[in-house]
Amino acid sequence: MTEPRTRDEKLELGVELLAHLEREEIDLAAAVDRIETITTSPALTRDVLDAAEKRGVIDREGARLRVRTGGTYVEYDSQVVAREGDFECRRCGASISTGHFVEFDAGELGAFGSSCIRKVTGRESESESE
Repeated sequence: MTEPRTRDEKLELGVELLAHLEREEIDLAAAVDRIETITTSPALTRDVLDAAEKRGVIDREGARLRVRTGGTYVEYDSQVVAREGDFECRRCGASISTGHFVEFDAGELGAFGSSCIRKVTGRESESESE
């Protein structure tokens, strides 16, 4: 799979990422941190959040988001692929030799290090490992 190239592909990937978070609630800053693994455009980030809300994926309550798609978590056995190589983590920028990639219907997202993949998918919160 390849990285999303168009604005629409990035938007779809962002909505799908939010739909697969393993938390019922997340603060806005943490959601933006995850969306920034796809785009650093503030306008596109807003559009991802707006689209997710319009589609019923999230509810916004001030600076908190409630994820409404329970049960659609990332399946690590089938949706996360580890590849050996020379990668840079899309979340933290670290050089990594094993890249973890999430395969969504809208496209592939990665590479991430072993701890960042858990943070991006919401399996682990920021405070659990830092």
